[in-house]
Order: sequence, then structure tokens, then C-alpha cells
Amino acid sequence: MMMVTDLISALVLVLSARCASGSYPRAQNVTWKSTNFKTILSWEPKPSPDFSYTVEFSAVGGNKQSSLHCLRSSATVCDLSGSLTELDAYYTAEVLSEPPLGATSDLVEFPYTSAPRFCPYKDTEIGRPNFKLEVSDDKKKTTLYVADPATALYKDGRQLNIRDVFSDQLQYRVTYRKNKSTGKKVYNYKTNIIELLDLDRGVSYCFNVQAYLPDRAADKQLGELSHTQCTKDHNQSIFEVYSVGVIASAIFLILLLIGIIIAVTYICCKRHKNSQGREKEGMPLRDV
Repeated sequence: MMMVTDLISALVLVLSARCASGSYPRAQNVTWKSTNFKTILSWEPKPSPDFSYTVEFSAVGGNKQSSLHCLRSSATVCDLSGSLTELDAYYTAEVLSEPPLGATSDLVEFPYTSAPRFCPYKDTEIGRPNFKLEVSDDKKKTTLYVADPATALYKDGRQLNIRDVFSDQLQYRVTYRKNKSTGKKVYNYKTNIIELLDLDRGVSYCFNVQAYLPDRAADKQLGELSHTQCTKDHNQSIFEVYSVGVIASAIFLILLLIGIIIAVTYICCKRHKNSQGREKEGMPLRDV
């Protein structure tokens, strides 16, 4: 009788473990998304009230760590920007499916899903840079002043930009073309102040800038393309500078002004003639 009871208890324990395992589905589509070292691990699906997620990560060959903000959480994202401190190291991460906070389980190991390897220095995307255009007074030189995008990293209380991280490896790729033209030229520069001296004077040019890291893999070398900026065309016709509505309004105002001037001139002339006529009528006749 005792053996039967023990057997039933063991069977119940196994079934409970299976049920517990089945109630914690594995995370799916675990991916990294990183821009300017703002690094987010994301996955699916959103958990039910019966389970939660915990994120563990480590540098390859190092000890596993847990993110304090991603312990038994109902979120499906985990910000690891400040945790991946060795920027040139490769990291692995696991998303564990666990009981919700405050609940317990008889499982010794919880189901998990691993993320692909990730290296912040080599894999983070670089966001679009901002730049300012300046054309010299003599129109012989066009200068681009490029601002290094800020990162999510801090050192000694100061926010770092991408040049602080990549140093001399960072270049900027400038793509430019004549306004309303499809042909373009592409050049790489190592500085933030880019001077162009071979442009046609007085002609409008359009520019785009993006970070360029030649030591990376080919598909990770270029950052996000900046917004387009164009210089003014000093040889533009009036129809290119102003819209049809503005030109029509200007013509109307000019014609109206001419009409007013003509009307005032006509009235003045008429009054002057009438005045002269009255003066003649009042003059005495001359003796013959």
C-alpha cells in the first residue's frame, strides 16, 4: 500500500513539473536593437499573468549577470545600455521564462531563449548627424560643420559622443549633387569641418552626411543618412525663387500703383486746366 502511495505521489510531482514547464512558454524573436550605444534587447510574446521574464547576460567567457530592471518583469524589452561596459567584447543574453514576482515553482531550470552574439563597438548603428552649411561671401568655398551624434554612454559625468568612442576610426561620408540633378559625388573626410572648393560658383548644391567606419564589416560601415540641406542658387530666375502666386500678387500691386498714379495725375491735370479756364474768363478784354 505504501509503495502505491509513493508511486502516486511521484506521478503527481512529474505531472506538476510538466504543467509548470508548459505554463512558461519560451520567448521568441529575441533580437538586439542598438543605436549610438543605446542597446535594447527585445522579444515576444507579452506574458500572461501566470509567468514573467528575466534577462541574464554575459561577455563571452565571463560570468552571467542579471539586469536589475529586467527581473521577473512583464515587459518584453530590456535596456542594457549601461550594462555592456566592455564595448569591444562580444555578449550573449538569455531571456528566461519564470513565475511572476512573488510566485514559486518546483522547476529547477526554467525555459529560456538565447539572443545572438552582440558587440557594441562593431554592431551598434550610428544615427543621423546634424550639420550646418556655410557659403563664403565670394562663393568660392562651401563649408560643412558636422556635429558628432551623442551616445547613451557617460564617463565621469559627461555624455560621450561617437568620436569619443571611435576616435580616429570615425570618418564622415559626404554625398552631394547639383540641385535638381541626379548625378552625385561621394567623398570621405576624417574631420568635422569639411571644406569644398571645387563647386561651381553661384550654383545650388544639395548635401547629405553620414558616419563612416571603415574598420567594420561592410554592412555595418555606414550610419544613418542625414537630412538633405541645399545652398541657395544665386543664378535662379525670379520664377524659381518666388511662387506664381507671389509673382501675380506683385504684378497686381504694381499695376494698381501705376493706376493710382495715372488717376492722380489725370485729376491734377484736369483741375489745373479748369483753374486756368476760370482765370481766362475773369480777365478783361484787350483794346484793339
